[in-house]
Amino acid sequence: MIEWDTIAAIATPRGEGGVGIVRVSGSLAISIACQIFRSPRDVSAAELPSHTLNYGHVIQPSTGEVIDEVMLGIMRGPKSYTAEEVVEFNCHGGIVPLRGVLELALKAGARLAAPGEFTKRAFLNGRLDLAQAEAVVDLIRSKTDLTRQIAIDQLAGKLSQTINALNDRLANLLAEVEASIDFPEEELDFMDLTVMRQTAQDILDDLDRLIATASDGKLLREGVNIAILGRPNVGKSSLLNTLLQEDRAIVTEIPGTTRDTIEAPLNLGGIPLNLIDTAGIHRTADVVEQQGVERSKAYLDRANLLLIMFDSSRSLTEEDQELLRAAKVRKSILILNKIDLPIVTIPADLHADAPQKPVVQISLLNGKGVEELKSVVHQELLEGDAIWGDSPIVTNVRHHDALRRGRLALGHAIESFTQAMPPDLVAVDLHSSLDCLGEIVGKTTTEDILGRIFSQFCVGK
Repeated sequence: MIEWDTIAAIATPRGEGGVGIVRVSGSLAISIACQIFRSPRDVSAAELPSHTLNYGHVIQPSTGEVIDEVMLGIMRGPKSYTAEEVVEFNCHGGIVPLRGVLELALKAGARLAAPGEFTKRAFLNGRLDLAQAEAVVDLIRSKTDLTRQIAIDQLAGKLSQTINALNDRLANLLAEVEASIDFPEEELDFMDLTVMRQTAQDILDDLDRLIATASDGKLLREGVNIAILGRPNVGKSSLLNTLLQEDRAIVTEIPGTTRDTIEAPLNLGGIPLNLIDTAGIHRTADVVEQQGVERSKAYLDRANLLLIMFDSSRSLTEEDQELLRAAKVRKSILILNKIDLPIVTIPADLHADAPQKPVVQISLLNGKGVEELKSVVHQELLEGDAIWGDSPIVTNVRHHDALRRGRLALGHAIESFTQAMPPDLVAVDLHSSLDCLGEIVGKTTTEDILGRIFSQFCVGK
């Protein structure tokens, strides 16, 4: 364990609550607790057993004034979050008592922690690798049960185990190559060149499978903007309300009721969505409506997926045709609403201008086709593949970049094997690939990278 100064911070969110926590970590943590904590049993904090909660009061040492009634948590290193001595003051959840306890901890010898510094110490002390440390902030920011489970798996080491296994295979291959460089005249049982190349190719194939999860991983981590577009009165706001299962948007029979965009979050099968109801696209002399229409058109390029709605009880208009042309070159789903009325427009009419785009027929009046629409949206976003299972998922842009660079270097090594290039050239590319994979778990990293990673954390974590 590395020795640093002692840090302290409020570890719970701002605002009022049942409980608020002041966390202290470092070699002076127990000593600080001894100075400001008083037990009714007159037991010093230094005598309290590890991993226990203990009732008492935080007091002003110079005057004996009681600052708050608390439960003191004692966690002795290395079996703590940071692998250091850690104490946590479980206070009443208001800013005044929390600030009072924190100020006493700082006066007693701690300094205020930087953002993410507790987790950074857990990494530097070897309790977590870098991928696991990053999973902590992913877990805090998770928006659905699925993204929470992915973060939990990464925190438990699921991705790290895969990366470390690839690292070991690469290191073994590199050892064979470097042995052939160091002992070219020795009669040693070196791996055959063809076998070396195939070993490298097998590793590259596994890298490709991991990299292939990155697009869906990014979608799950960052969420998806889905814009609902169409002419006035085709049912856009009704669709928003139906998907949300609440009356989020005003719905009337009057065309042009929605004049501005309305956004709302939705969890669809574990995918965090941001649904955007837009103003009806049509020609109008109304200045306010014109601005709403222009904002709607802007979402043609800004949204990750378009839900373009049409009225199946009416013939296609010029505005409909314009939307169909836009759908041809964008990820989109075409929706024929109002199938409870006599049908005039059918899916084939839409496919004439936007072939191969999925078409879903629905009635928002009776709910017919809504579940099918949810299923089609899910398939379009994940490109029809179930991405969860036993294999880890790459959700972090930094990990994806490191994997991509590692794969590129390994590809160069394979090409060198194929062309029977000198082994020292192959070794250079294998070293480079190893370094890239090492960046993911923190085996090879810089202080600048660490600073950028942990600056994303809140103070107190």
